[in-house]
Amino acid sequence: MIRDSIKAAQVAAMKSGDKARLAAVRLILAKLKDKDIELRTASSIPDDDVIVTDVLQKMVKQRRESIAMYEQGGRPELAAAEAAEVAVIEDFLPAQMGEDEVKAAIEAIKAEVGATSIKDMGKVVGALKARHGTQIDMGKASALVKAALA
Repeated sequence: MIRDSIKAAQVAAMKSGDKARLAAVRLILAKLKDKDIELRTASSIPDDDVIVTDVLQKMVKQRRESIAMYEQGGRPELAAAEAAEVAVIEDFLPAQMGEDEVKAAIEAIKAEVGATSIKDMGKVVGALKARHGTQIDMGKASALVKAALA
């Protein structure tokens, strides 16, 4: 389980005295706790690894947006701090599929659901997220789906 490896990383960072990594791991654990609290009232709770992966992907996306904003604002030191956090967060994410693999998965799903036009994009993206949601950056994948259906 990913959550166990995150907790083990927290202990290791405390023992080694790596304050930057420890801070990033604590941020991850805080976000996971928030998500757990949010899911207390949910009717159905997904698998724990799915929850953790979803939280981590959102954290990476937020930090990448922050990096872009800091670079535009001329704050390279803040962008570097965010990039360091991204590196720590990505250590816990499952291996991501390459662009060629994503395109192959899109083509397979496209053929399976009979998608022919851009109107079928929702079906393809939904099936793609259901099957490969933890291994794909859905922001990039939706652009690839759009290109495949255009």
